[in-house]
Amino acid sequence: MGYLPSKQRYANMKYNRCGRSGLKLPAVAFGLWHNFGDTTHFENSRAMIRRAFDLGITHFDLANNYGPPPGAAEENFGRILKQDLHRYRDELIISTKAGYLMWPGPYGDWGSKKYLVASLDQSLKRLGLDYVDIFYHHRPDPETPLEETMSTLDLLVRQGKALYVGLSNYDVESTKKALAILKELGTPCLIHQMSYSMFNRWAEDGLLSLLKEEGVGSIAYSPLAKGLLTNRYLNGIPADSRAASSSRFLNPQDITEEKIATVRRLNELASTRDQSLAQMAIAWLLREEQLTSVLIGASKVSQIEDCVGALENLDFTPAELQQIEAILQ
Repeated sequence: MGYLPSKQRYANMKYNRCGRSGLKLPAVAFGLWHNFGDTTHFENSRAMIRRAFDLGITHFDLANNYGPPPGAAEENFGRILKQDLHRYRDELIISTKAGYLMWPGPYGDWGSKKYLVASLDQSLKRLGLDYVDIFYHHRPDPETPLEETMSTLDLLVRQGKALYVGLSNYDVESTKKALAILKELGTPCLIHQMSYSMFNRWAEDGLLSLLKEEGVGSIAYSPLAKGLLTNRYLNGIPADSRAASSSRFLNPQDITEEKIATVRRLNELASTRDQSLAQMAIAWLLREEQLTSVLIGASKVSQIEDCVGALENLDFTPAELQQIEAILQ
């Protein structure tokens, strides 16, 4: 017998309306940035997707360049969709992006109409889908006119290749301009995906308030600061960790004694809340009214279960919030 999802999958997940749209997203979404390429074990990736869906995670986030190699995460997720989830397509929100280098030459990067149209066509083929639910422009292009990039997002919705469009990694001023163009075109921006965590709070400096004013949803990636806001590094750098491998995402020099001291104090507070540090870090983000969802990554099923467990305690006392601010400062 094939995979049958849990009948209780919607019982405990929290779903938030995305801006002023008709769409609701799970408070915890699952990103395939890491651990879904060809260098990882396929059956582990498959087990994580199945468990995530069992827990009520309906939103799975990809990009054309996720791997390695680029495109591999979409291909592997497409295999999992075909094997396990094709009957549940209408229960899923599947997003992908384009904006980073995908193929050599002048047409495989950034934000031109040529690149974005070709990239989404390739993504749909890898995923085995007729459309994605959300298509993001992954980063601003300093050379392509914003009008060209936004009109291409509008075109792809009108062609039926995406239901909604979003922005990722846009600063406040670029976001404001892009939102105005999309609104005028008749394809309003659904959501903005930004890096946001206790250690990375740039979104609080105008972006979240802009999105609230414009009725646009938001989703935070790297909510655990690349693993720093977990118990992973409380006692040094484990040999099998991302930092130990000196990856371009997290290096040993990022893990200073001062940073670890902060993490330990946060971990102590999380313990008084009967939460793991990761759970408290996620709950702290979701306290923000404007934040629709938090985008987690994982390398094993237990990490997904731990993150979703954050939903069991989303409330903070004023004293706890003050203590967090004091620790972070």
